[in-house]
Amino acid sequence: MRRPELIFNDAFDSFLAREGHTLLADVSERNTCGRLAHFIERQLEFEGVVGYYADTEYNRKQRGKVKTIINRELRVVSITADLIVHSRGEVAAPKDNLIAIEAKKANRPAHEKANDIDRLIAMTSEPYNGVWNFEDGHPEHVCGYAVGIFMEICREQNRVAFEYFKRGQKTKERIVAIREGED
Repeated sequence: MRRPELIFNDAFDSFLAREGHTLLADVSERNTCGRLAHFIERQLEFEGVVGYYADTEYNRKQRGKVKTIINRELRVVSITADLIVHSRGEVAAPKDNLIAIEAKKANRPAHEKANDIDRLIAMTSEPYNGVWNFEDGHPEHVCGYAVGIFMEICREQNRVAFEYFKRGQKTKERIVAIREGED
């Protein structure tokens, strides 16, 4: 399988070519993530990657408990990411979780962006100090996503800015222009 961030980039480019105008029309983040999920699943299928799903605001319950993460202060926090690409527990860790995506419009408060980035840092962190124990084949807390992507939609500048995270660290940035009239 190609690196998950490359699969995402190709899927986003296809999404932008077809539906970029919706970003300029200020549609909701939920709608953007829902539509983007379709393009990610098509890209996975095109590349022959099977057993993975792109789900919006997914939060699987495990033994009756909502999935959680451990943040930088080692505090347990329940999560619902905007969009994740995962196997829904069908593939054993560490290959279960591929991509975690948080989307935010540029005009949202700075603390919302900071919370999304903290979530991606936690979701892409490696298990440590026995905090994530594997009972029944799945950890109690979410971690180990191959890549986390923070997507900031900057409608006024006709661009989308991306920050990529791996192993709890920011690794790179990317800016993509939104061109009017794409379809």
